[in-house]
This record gives sequence, C-alpha cells and structure tokens, in this order.
Amino acid sequence: MAALKYAGLEDTDSEEELPPGWEERTTRDGWVYYANHLEEKTQWEHPKSGKRKRVAGGLPYGWEQETDENGQVYFVDHINKRTTYLDPRLAFTVEDNPVKPTTRQKYDGNSTAMEILQGRDLSGKVVIITGANSGIGFETAKSLALHGAYVILACRNMSRGNDAVQRILLEWHKAKVEAMTLDLASLQSVQHFAEAFKSKNVPLHILICNAAVFGVPWVLTEDELESTFQVNHLGHFYLVQLLEDVLRRSSPARVVVVSSESHRFTEIKDYSGKLDFSLLSPSKKEYWAMLAYNRSKLCNILFSNELNRRLSPHGVTSNSVHPGNMIYSSIHRNWWVYTLLFTLARPFTKSMGGICKYRAICLASTEDQKILTQAAEVVFK
Repeated sequence: MAALKYAGLEDTDSEEELPPGWEERTTRDGWVYYANHLEEKTQWEHPKSGKRKRVAGGLPYGWEQETDENGQVYFVDHINKRTTYLDPRLAFTVEDNPVKPTTRQKYDGNSTAMEILQGRDLSGKVVIITGANSGIGFETAKSLALHGAYVILACRNMSRGNDAVQRILLEWHKAKVEAMTLDLASLQSVQHFAEAFKSKNVPLHILICNAAVFGVPWVLTEDELESTFQVNHLGHFYLVQLLEDVLRRSSPARVVVVSSESHRFTEIKDYSGKLDFSLLSPSKKEYWAMLAYNRSKLCNILFSNELNRRLSPHGVTSNSVHPGNMIYSSIHRNWWVYTLLFTLARPFTKSMGGICKYRAICLASTEDQKILTQAAEVVFK
C-alpha cells in the first residue's frame, strides 16, 4: 500500500475514481461516456457508481472544440497554446439519471430528430441523402451533420445543393457536409454519382433514399421511362445496386427508403394476380399522377423489404418509413390544387423536425450498448 501511495495510485473508496485502464470522455453534445482501454469497449454509466453524467455550461474562455482526422473530439486552449483530448468541463459535470422509459414511451408524436439523436456522436459515419437540398431531406441532413456525421447531399440542382450546405455550415461551421450532383431521372447521372462517390475511397454507413416527385404531368425521362416511377423508385434501386459493395464493406450499414402510407391505395398486379409491368411505367393515356405516386411508394416498400432480406446477413439493414400525411414541403409544388390542399392541412400535420424523427429512429434507436459499440470503433481504431 505504501508503494501505491508513493506512486499516487493508492486505492480509495471514492465512487468517482475510475478503475485502472478506464478513461472519461465526452461527446460533441456534452454527454459523458467511459472508455475501457483494457477491453476496448465504452459505456454511458460510470464503472463504479453506475451514474450517467453530462457536462454543464460552455467551454471556458479561450477554449475551442475541434475534431481530428479520425473524427475524435479534442480541445484547444488558445491562451496557454496547448491541446488536449480531455474536456475541461469534466470538472463541472452534473448527474443525469432519468428513469429508463419503455420503448412505447421513449418517443411520441412531438419528438424531433434532434431529440432522437440527443447524445449520439456520429463522428466517422458517412451518410448520403438524396434530395437533401430542401424539405425533410434537408432537415435530416442537418440533424445528422450537427451530430458529427459526414453528410453528402445528393441533389439534382447543384446551386440549391450548395445553398443547403451553406445553411448547415451557418449553424455549425465545422460540420462535414458537401453537395454532389445526382439526377434520378437519368440512369447515366446515377452511374456517374456512384463512380464519383467511390473515387473518394470512404465508407458508406447510411444511405437515405429520400428524393421524390409528386403530382407531376406525364413525361418520359431520357431513359424512356415515366418520370415518377424512375425518380421515386428505379433511380434509387439502381443507386443502391451500384453502392451495394461499399455498403457491405462498411457494415454495419443501413439503407432508409422513404415511402408513404399511400402505397395502400394502389395495385401493381393484373386481373390474374401477376405483376403488370405496364402499370409501373404507364403510357400517357393510362397515366394518373396520384396513382403513379402511390405505385412508386409501393415499389419502395417491396424493394426495401427484399433488400433487407438479402443484405441483412451481410451487416446491411434496410427500413422503409412513412414520414407523415400531407406534410408541407416542396413536394406539392407541381400543381396549385395540391399546394392549396397541403396549405389547408398544414396546421394539423407534423413539423419538419418531427417528421425526420422517423428516419432518426431507423438510424439511431438501437440499444445504448450498440450505439456505444459504434463509438468504440472511433475511440479504439
């Protein structure tokens, strides 16, 4: 004991003292977690007291938070000209011991994506979101970027895509976000996007198939397919096929396909019960915008289910989500009647942040141990 005391390692009864091999760290959101370097694992609870903590207040004067090339947070003391991975606010932590809610109680209709992601550190995660320059695609991109993920906004209009990037950077100037060109109405554009992404030599942990058109007049794409079917479904189908190898190498990875409850109000089979391909890309005479949209959303769900069946054994899961009914976004812009209906329904529908929670749940609602396993990949890589 004397030798231990001399070395400053005397055992104490303090429940706040960490066992040998443990380190106290913080997430970008200020939540405290504990890294066990002996077993290479992390956990939210203090290894002795079992308490959860978070830091209180902002950084001291002259301090700034940075992120290194591995996505790990460190702190710069500009006054004393030094850097450290130890959060200076750890001296001012407060306990956070909420009663663990049940799955049904954890989130409700008023929850937002930012609340779902609270305390999650997505540093090191790479995300692609199609149609992310506006609406719920933008809100999803912003929520993930503000929690440390490297987010790529796959947009048809690069001017609007770059504007969206700047809006996110205004909220946090260190967000890792960029826009890339993707026109789902062109299979060649989809191929070029996939090639450009692969040339970056980065993993892909999350792919969100969000882009869609609604209520558009009948028109054929350059690939001679009806535009609603190609943009909403086939373009995404092709994109996933082209990026499947990257998703597998990046496992655990996830694909989220944004569908709609309106998939229930259509059919893609003929009278004999067989798949009718003419219904997927109908002629101008057989075209009705609402039905075309509903069919594309049904294709989204069927695709997501089959994708999950095929790839989940390889560590890639897929989920389809319904964002909500009559959501006021830019999707209704193609006809003034739809705009009027969406405007009238707006007071009774979810907020944009509330809509995005469903995607956030698909991405981050696993048990804490699984979340911390992902954090351990960053800590111990």
